Amino acid sequence: MPQLNPCPWFAIFLSSWIIYLTILTSKVNNFKYQNNPTPQNTQKEKMQPWNWPWT
Repeated sequence: MPQLNPCPWFAIFLSSWIIYLTILTSKVNNFKYQNNPTPQNTQKEKMQPWNWPWT
C-alpha cells in the first residue's frame, strides 16, 4: 500500500507549512489597513425612563 508510505507526502506537507509560517504570515502581519479604526466613545449615555402614553 504505497499511500501509507510517509516519505513522499510528509516532506511536501512539512515544507509547505514551513513556507506558510515563515513567509506568508509575515506578509499578512505587515498589511496596513487603508482606513484606520477610530476609537469610539466609551462614556455611557444617561438612560431616560420611557413614559408610556397609556399608563
